[in-house]
Amino acid sequence: MKVYRDEVEFYGHPMVRSRHRNTIEVTRDPNLTISGDCIIGVRADKGLADLSTDVRDSIRADGSELFITIEVPPESFVVRAVGSRLLSLEDAHEMVLRKTGFISPRTLAIRADAAAKDIPRRMVESLRSPDCRGLLRIEVQV
Repeated sequence: MKVYRDEVEFYGHPMVRSRHRNTIEVTRDPNLTISGDCIIGVRADKGLADLSTDVRDSIRADGSELFITIEVPPESFVVRAVGSRLLSLEDAHEMVLRKTGFISPRTLAIRADAAAKDIPRRMVESLRSPDCRGLLRIEVQV
């Protein structure tokens, strides 16, 4: 088994609600609206297209398993998901984890075991500060 890793830095925003029941999203955009209830972070330093080639290739392997750790010190939350050869990973601004099998250019992984609503509320409270710095650590096992 091989393991590939990358990480994405992002920041909080006063409108972070983290209530969506099917997705978790991080965006490079500096702002979000009340309707963005899956977005947990803004001003990300990478979109899907910016992930390392090894990570992107491994995510596109059928049967790949992803462990995405959301770190907002001192808290962390791990989401498990799977990759697929059907993922394009081409969006330059956003990355979305999905509980379903729906695939779009914004999809990082599918069949996740958690969504935005499952993130601990203390972590969500921290993410409501624009000064809060978070990390999305992506580990792919193939």
